[in-house]
This record gives sequence, structure tokens and C-alpha cells, in this order.
Amino acid sequence: MRPSAGIGFKAEHCSDAVECIASGLWFEVHAENYMVEGGPRLAMLETLRSAHPVSLHGVGLSLAADADPDMRHVARLKMLVDRFEPFVVSEHLAWSAWRGVYNPGLLPFPRTRSALDRVVANVMRVQEALGRAILIENPALYMPLDGHQLAETEFLDELVRQSGCGLLIDVNNVYVSANNLGFSAQAYLESIPGAAIGEIHLAGHAADMRYGESLLIDTHDAPVCEAVWGLYEGLIDRVGPRPTLIERDDNIPLFAELRRERDRAHAVLTSAPSLECREAAHV
Repeated sequence: MRPSAGIGFKAEHCSDAVECIASGLWFEVHAENYMVEGGPRLAMLETLRSAHPVSLHGVGLSLAADADPDMRHVARLKMLVDRFEPFVVSEHLAWSAWRGVYNPGLLPFPRTRSALDRVVANVMRVQEALGRAILIENPALYMPLDGHQLAETEFLDELVRQSGCGLLIDVNNVYVSANNLGFSAQAYLESIPGAAIGEIHLAGHAADMRYGESLLIDTHDAPVCEAVWGLYEGLIDRVGPRPTLIERDDNIPLFAELRRERDRAHAVLTSAPSLECREAAHV
């Protein structure tokens, strides 16, 4: 099936989402919001899943922590995977929990060889428990961190090669990190192994209230900016169509506004030649 564009699901859009008949439409849900025994949340997700494909996007596995994953959390995730059969399961290259303390943010870490070994082991353990490969999302970064031994793209490349996972490339995260740390977003995207990209995220950001445009924050509370759209179109031109999600987690607009952004991404995907056609053109 040709890759298509989706929308991050919000409960207030349930009726619109279920009734929408846009070609190829799918929805992403945050897994932790549905790790319950029953009740209206699961019933709502059942209704959504009966109408459209879904993906599960986790925020709580803390895969970059220097500790094993919480297997109780993984077990709850597996219950959702088995019940709703998402076409993609994804998580973040970050840590958020340590010795029973949970942080609300997705935190950075020094990209050392030992950290790579730990993340590879954690990803493989989760994949074994789920019985499937997962996608790992690149982070949004806000300040330099000492101790790196690997560039982020090198780290992701090694992670894919050693663990068998795929990548979820958040183009807005690349744009925000490049602005904040002073590197080229275009060069970053050109160095990502295209074959490993299983999904793409597009979202909005905001300038910091104190530092302005010199510090961008990955807020998910605004439309996708034109610079991010340009980076996205260049990425699709290089790697071919990939499932693409429009994310909005704050200042939630009407469903029709998200639908317009989704349709723009979908048009990029449908107009791009497939990877097979691209390869045949170069034979």
C-alpha cells in the first residue's frame, strides 16, 4: 500500500475522525493514554480503529536511561499492540524515568559508545517482548551537552544496524535542534539512512518567550511552518513516500484545519515517485 498521511488523534475530534473518508487517512495515538483496563477511552479507540488504521506512539519507555525498560510498562504496551494491531509502534530517543522517579520531559543524554550499547539492548528487549520492530524518533534539543562521541545521525545509524529497529524522523525536531545548536538541518536529513525511515512527523514550534528565535521550543501548538514543509518535501524527494503524521498537542484547532495540513502532506506523498520507480529510473 502506498504510504499516506495521518493526523494525531484527539478525543474532541472523535466523531469527525471516524466519519472522515479521506483516502489513506490514519491516526496516531499516544499509547500511555490508553493503558487502562477498560472504560470509555478504550471504547473510543475501538471505534476509531474500526474506521481507520492506527499507529501507537509511546512516551514512557525511557529507552535511553541507564537501566532496563520497565517490563510492566512493556507488557501494557503489548496488550494494546495485540488488541489494536497498529501498523507502526514508535518511541523516543530519550530518557524520562530513573529509579522510580518519572519526569514529564523527554531528556537528552551524551551519545557515547556505552550509551549506544545500552539503547540497543533496551530497544531489542522491547522488540522481543512485542514480537515486532519499533521505530525510534530523533529528539528536539535545546542546548549543547558535553560528552558526545557520536553525531546524532551516526548514533541513529548504528542503532538501526545493531538493533533492527527503524526510524521515525520528526522534521520539526531536526529544524528546532539545528536552530538551537547551530547545525544544518538539510545536511542532517541528507545523512539519515533513508531505507530505515518508517514514518515522518510534522509539527509546529514557538520562539522562547525570553530568548526569541535563538531558542525554538518544540511546542506542537502551531501549524507546520514553511521552512519545515520545505525540508519535508526535500526529504520525500530523496527517500520516496513515507507515512507522515501531522502532530498538534496544544491549542487544538478544529479538525478541518488539521485535515488541511494532512491533505498538504498527502499531496506531497502522492506526487512523489515511489522508491521502486526512482531506482528503476537509474538502472
